[in-house]
Amino acid sequence: MSTDPVIIDGGDRSCVRLLLELRGHIADLTAGTVIHLIASDPAAPIDLPAWCHLTGHIYLGPVEAATPTYALQVAADPRPTAPESPWRPRSA
Repeated sequence: MSTDPVIIDGGDRSCVRLLLELRGHIADLTAGTVIHLIASDPAAPIDLPAWCHLTGHIYLGPVEAATPTYALQVAADPRPTAPESPWRPRSA
């Protein structure tokens, strides 16, 4: 099993778009997988930790890289978010 992080290039997408795409990528990954998300949106260092707190994924912080990159770890039992709104918990 590889211990290399999964790299996701979010480019210059807004955080809303990033979270939608990130949620889709995470759905196919095993718990404990580390992701390095490349994201130039200035809101990323605020939105990513908040989203991780909401969903239960673990925010690991910024990664030293040539472009803004943030690390997170996939949770074993994440809390789902609304299909169209990754920043809102899924209602029961």
